[in-house]
Amino acid sequence: MGSANADLVVTVERRPAGGETVLGGDTVVMPGGKGANTAVAAGRIGASVSLLGAVGSDGYGSLLRDSLSSSGVDTSLLISSSRPTGIAYITVTPDGENSIVVSPGANSAVAPSDVDAVDWSSVRVLACSLEVPLETVAHAVSAAAAAGVRPVLNLSPVADLPAETLAVLDPLVVNEHEAAQLAPSFPALLDLGPKSVVVTLGARGAAVVTPAGVTEVAAPSVEVVDTTGAGDAFAGALSARLAAGDALEEAASYAVRVAALSVAKAGAQPSYPTAADLD
Repeated sequence: MGSANADLVVTVERRPAGGETVLGGDTVVMPGGKGANTAVAAGRIGASVSLLGAVGSDGYGSLLRDSLSSSGVDTSLLISSSRPTGIAYITVTPDGENSIVVSPGANSAVAPSDVDAVDWSSVRVLACSLEVPLETVAHAVSAAAAAGVRPVLNLSPVADLPAETLAVLDPLVVNEHEAAQLAPSFPALLDLGPKSVVVTLGARGAAVVTPAGVTEVAAPSVEVVDTTGAGDAFAGALSARLAAGDALEEAASYAVRVAALSVAKAGAQPSYPTAADLD
């Protein structure tokens, strides 16, 4: 469950300072959004996945539906909203790093009542992020946990979650910058309440944090083209492997490979590898 956005991407030599204008390259429109990205990443590696989210009845909404369907993602839970499809405005610098401004649009229309329409009987994992309303995320996590479904939450962007939401997460997923906002050390992240935590470390891979300790999982070395959506690729692959029965460390090891391959190509969803690419 999560957002579906059109990514409007422009390359720049450097990001503008306040009040400054810089010239960029041609704008490229790509399918994105944390929820859609996560679902596509899981679908590309063979998971059976559905997306609960919302898009507008506009061209960007059609772009997203087509991208999801072509990646094997079920869109029967994707709501058509009267609001415009969400848009992410993304600048990418020559080192592959990005800065993003998100206009949520239809994503803001995803409601707890939409969660109540989900049949949890065939679901193993709920993967969600926070570009949809926080109350809807909390409701979904609670409903999933009550149904025996494993909740995985990518806490991006960082927000204050109810204690009862944090308590059932297995794992909470954050990047190293988000982790630093939340706790003074990786083990201290468990004091927030989740059963486990995975911290993504960029080119260094990821750290798996459990009551037994911290285990770092190394990532393969690749030439970076564009880091857009790499964290979502990781979350999708991690969730897919957990649904398949992998242990957390094993799933994280697989996910860092997926994320590493994703940064070697431009864009988010178009850059995500298939299971064959990994082989």
